[in-house]
Amino acid sequence: MNNGLLYHDEKQINSFQGGAQVTVYVGVDVHSNNNYIGIVNQANEVLFKKRLANDLGTVLSVLEPFREDMAGVVVESTFNWYWFVDGLMDNGYKVHLANPAAI
Repeated sequence: MNNGLLYHDEKQINSFQGGAQVTVYVGVDVHSNNNYIGIVNQANEVLFKKRLANDLGTVLSVLEPFREDMAGVVVESTFNWYWFVDGLMDNGYKVHLANPAAI
C-alpha cells in the first residue's frame, strides 16, 4: 500500500538521494473531520500530499515510513488540534504548533 506516496516504497524513500541522510518535514492542517498532510524533503520535493480522515491510526501509518528522517511535525493550532497533537506525542513524534495568524 503506498498511501499516496510519490516515492512508492520504504526502500525507495530510504535510498532517495543515493542513500544519504534525507531530512523530511511534515505539515498538517487539521479540520473538523479530515486533515491534509504534506511531507517534503530538504530540497522541497513533495514526498506525500493527501487529505485523510481524522483517524489517528491512519495518520500514524502514513507517517511511519518517514519517521527516521523526520525533523518534526508542524500542526496548525486551530480549534481542534488537541487530540491530534496528543496522539502524535503519545507515539513519540516531535510536534510543533504553528499559529496561523502569525504565519
